[in-house]
Amino acid sequence: MKLSAAEIRAAVKQALAEDIGRGDATTLAMVPAQLQVHAVMRARESLTVAGIGFAEEAFRQLSRRVRVEKMAVDGEHAARGKVLLKISGPAQAILTAERVALNFVQRLSGVATLTARFVHEVKETRAKILDTRKTTPGWRSFEKYAVTCGGGRNHRFGLFDMVLIKDNHLAALREEKPNAIAAAVRQARKKYPQLQVEVEADNLAQVAQAVDAGADIILLDNMDLKRMRVAVKIINRRAKIEASGGVTLKTASAIAMTGVDFISVGALTHSARAVDIGLDFE
Repeated sequence: MKLSAAEIRAAVKQALAEDIGRGDATTLAMVPAQLQVHAVMRARESLTVAGIGFAEEAFRQLSRRVRVEKMAVDGEHAARGKVLLKISGPAQAILTAERVALNFVQRLSGVATLTARFVHEVKETRAKILDTRKTTPGWRSFEKYAVTCGGGRNHRFGLFDMVLIKDNHLAALREEKPNAIAAAVRQARKKYPQLQVEVEADNLAQVAQAVDAGADIILLDNMDLKRMRVAVKIINRRAKIEASGGVTLKTASAIAMTGVDFISVGALTHSARAVDIGLDFE
C-alpha cells in the first residue's frame, strides 16, 4: 500500500503539536535563532527502512529553511552506520523536530525490520507473510505500509473489505442447518457478494465444512503442524489457506513448509521493537 502526502503531513502536524505544546523550552532558552547546523540521521543497527517521508516532513514543517537530503529509501536494507538523512539549516527547527522525526522512523522501521525477518524465514516456500488488524489505534495505515516495506503483504485493512467468519460469529449461528459455517458463508455471500469470504477453522471438521461451503480462504487457527498438513490435503487447492496463531521466527519456516499460502503474524505490528536510529550534529 501507499501513503498519501496528505496523510503524512497531517500525522506529522499532530505529532509536532503534541510534542511542542507552548514551545520547546529547552531549545528556545539556549539555542540562538540564527545558529545554522548540519546533522545526520543514522542507523545504529542493521534494519529495514520505513518512514523516511515522515522524518523529512517533520523537519520541513518546522522551517522552510531546513534542507533535507534523502540517503536511503523505504524498503531498503540499511547496515549499521548507514546515513539515512542529511539535514541542514536552523538549529532550533532541527532540535525541535528531532524526536518526532525519530519516533516515526524508529517505529515504522521496526515493523519493516521484523517483517523482513519473517519474510526471510519463508523465502524458500510459496507462503506469503501477512499482517493483521492488531495495530496501534490511529496508526494502522502507517504500520501496514511499513509491513509492505519489509516485504510482507496486507491482510484486510478493516472490517469492511473482507468477510472473516471467526469462532464467535459461528457461536451466534450454532443452531443453523446444516451447520454454522455453511449458514455463515451463505449469508455473507448474499449480503456482500463482492467480498472475499474467509472462515476460521479450529479443527479438521470445520476445515471440511468450510471447503464444502465454498469459502475463498480457510484460516487454520492455532493448529499444530500435523493437523495443518492434513488440512492442506483436505482443502486440495479448492481454497487459499492461511495459518495463524502464535507464529514466531522459529516456527514460521516449518509452518510454511506444510503448504499453506499465507501466514498471518500479529507480532509484526503489535510487538515490533523500535529500532535504534540516532540524530547527530556534525
